[in-house]
Amino acid sequence: MTDTKTSAATTTGTASWLPLIVVVLTQVQASFAVNALTVSMAGITTDLNTPATSVGTAITAGTFAMAAFILLGAKIGARFGTRGVFQIAVAIHAAAMAGVALSLSPAMLFIAQASSGAVIALIAPALTVFIATNYSGDRQAKAIGLLAAAIPLAGILALLLAGWFAETIGWRYSFALMVALGVVNLALSFRLKRVPAQRDLRIDWTGALLAAVSIILLSFGFSGLNSWGLWLATAQAPFDVLGVSPAPLLIILGLIGGQLFFLWVGKRQREGAPRIFDLRVLASGTELAITACMSIMLFVGTAANFLIPLYMQVVQGLTGIQTSFSIIPYTISIFLASTFVAYLYKVAPPRIIGAVGFVVVAAALSLIAFTIRGDWGQAFIVVGLVLLGLGQGSIVALVFNTLLSSAPKQLAGDVGAWRGLVHNLSGSVGIAVASAFAVGILAATLQASAEAHPEISPQLISEVNINEADFLTNAQLEAVLRTTSASEAETAAAIQVNEEGRVLALKVSLLALAGLALLAIIPATRMPGRIAGELPEKVEPDDPDAIDASIPLNPVAQKEASS
Repeated sequence: MTDTKTSAATTTGTASWLPLIVVVLTQVQASFAVNALTVSMAGITTDLNTPATSVGTAITAGTFAMAAFILLGAKIGARFGTRGVFQIAVAIHAAAMAGVALSLSPAMLFIAQASSGAVIALIAPALTVFIATNYSGDRQAKAIGLLAAAIPLAGILALLLAGWFAETIGWRYSFALMVALGVVNLALSFRLKRVPAQRDLRIDWTGALLAAVSIILLSFGFSGLNSWGLWLATAQAPFDVLGVSPAPLLIILGLIGGQLFFLWVGKRQREGAPRIFDLRVLASGTELAITACMSIMLFVGTAANFLIPLYMQVVQGLTGIQTSFSIIPYTISIFLASTFVAYLYKVAPPRIIGAVGFVVVAAALSLIAFTIRGDWGQAFIVVGLVLLGLGQGSIVALVFNTLLSSAPKQLAGDVGAWRGLVHNLSGSVGIAVASAFAVGILAATLQASAEAHPEISPQLISEVNINEADFLTNAQLEAVLRTTSASEAETAAAIQVNEEGRVLALKVSLLALAGLALLAIIPATRMPGRIAGELPEKVEPDDPDAIDASIPLNPVAQKEASS
């Protein structure tokens, strides 16, 4: 075992960065679409004649699909060979991007984006395996940081390229570019070392089904909060139960399914039987705290990353390229923090870095909320976005590296799958909840302000269903009011009410996210006091709260560990 370690260390000390280049470029390919959809929101809504919130639905379709199948994706990669499965997934993802580029309707966009998310479930665990098998020590920590930094790197490229394309030749070319990148990644992948397939590995299909069904129920539930109703069913709801919206019912069923999933996996693990997910990734209170920090940060960061472009393009009417340049400071700061946070590991323990990071995130969101007046060029707004990016990037890279370094090396695929599941599920829920919350605040504000304005008659209020309000530009609102009995004075008053309501909704939403970030300090204090240099070869529980730490590996993993 010592000789193997020495050889590995020597290899990684002199090895090229080709595996990491493939990892970073593939993560860019996988992450670019979400950012490009956000930046191209104005063009897509016009081209496909669909409301802006449907773009958010397409985004969550892809991320929820990825989360639903990622645990199964990790096992499929281990069973049939990580490199081969990775190559097939990259090719299918490129085809899905072609489907997005050729979309003729919101349904086609939805299906293509959902398909891309499903195959990312095969890609994400493979990226972690490639890092675990090719790098160790400090290089492993830096590689993990660069993997985390690839997501904001994709954001920077999307802001620059997608914004420019949307302004000039059209939003579809952004996704055509990802097709070309997929071809490049597929070609480079043939130079990667093969990761031996675990031919004797049996897949826990029951666990996979429980996980997928639970996440799909949660996806439909959270995605429908805005259009189907938070509690009472709206006219857009596909069905109702005694007048109750299907959204909260599906969320409850999804949570029950999640509980059944963990009960099933725990039972299989106690029996030493094959299971879709190894619970030793979450073997102690420390790992659970890391997961909580990861979930909260991704929820807060993704929600803010959706609300800000939504406000810029739909509310302020900025073009894609204008939105891109406004968000670039935020995205670059995420990239830099994710890349260089590894240098802080020897200076401060993860619990300190995490707690400080959440304080920075909360302060940044509060600064933006209290200073925004509709002009994103304000110095305080730019400072707030930079601080938000620094805190977010540091925490995301930190928690992933901490979780991966605490797990045995043979569980790298499970860690990668769990990271992908939490990343996409938390991010998707963040978009859905933030959208529903902001729209709810907007509707309540519009109702109260309209009734308080004497210029707006009760007749006009009755003609407009404020309960189904959404973020509209002034031009869109004028078009709606032209179909009513609104006079010129009423139209002017309604536009003023709408402008004030939109700003207030954004402020309240950002402050709510800031409060959630502050609550995350509690689990951050339960994170480890140090980060291991590389993945351990076996489980060595050192936490008094450890659960199921004595459960053996499945027979295949035992054989690998002993060899």
